[in-house]
Amino acid sequence: MNLWSWIGAAAESSTEAVGAVFDWLGGQLGAIADPVARKQVAFSVALIALSAKMAKADGIVTSAEIAAFERVFAVPVSEERNVARMFELAQRDVAGFESYARKIAAIYGDDRESLADVVDALFAIAAADGAVHDAEYVFLERVAAIFGIEGRAFEAIAARHVVPEEGDPYLVLGVDRSLSLAEIGTRYRSLAAENHPDRLIGRGLPPEAEAIAHERMAAINRAWQRIRLERG
Repeated sequence: MNLWSWIGAAAESSTEAVGAVFDWLGGQLGAIADPVARKQVAFSVALIALSAKMAKADGIVTSAEIAAFERVFAVPVSEERNVARMFELAQRDVAGFESYARKIAAIYGDDRESLADVVDALFAIAAADGAVHDAEYVFLERVAAIFGIEGRAFEAIAARHVVPEEGDPYLVLGVDRSLSLAEIGTRYRSLAAENHPDRLIGRGLPPEAEAIAHERMAAINRAWQRIRLERG
């Protein structure tokens, strides 16, 4: 089964709630022998479900919010029905998003790196309409806390999605302003290697999320360029 076959099966696994989808998924992931493919399926289902809950944070899920998801996660036309189905299940599910986040955290276990990828992707979707709204930010901060991503780790992810002129480039790179330009350059090169799109996809980010990977790399590059300009 390919990624979309698994997502289709997940969408059809419950007629009532996405929480039940996660229960089903947790029992099925062991059948995926390839660890990268296993992460891709978990990431995709987690992103669809939490995006739907995030869209509902400011009221009801609209077609525009589904479209925002599809702008940053390449959904084949043939699979749009399954994505809409997952959004619909999340919309009418009485369970709160915290319940979803805990189930996702349980699926990933100690893999904080992949959980951070989920939070980063959710920020990209929230910002797809030009800004991360207050209700979305509160939602993302809470999800990240359940994932064990707090403090500067969360702030660094958030800073990548702030309007470049307003964001703190030092926070994006996770460095102190007291460091020399050479020391910051070393940190930048390390981040660039760790977050190259090919590296992210190799560790479990689906190719359909390639736009998210490129956006992250662009934010890191912008931060480094701004610091270089600032330092002359």
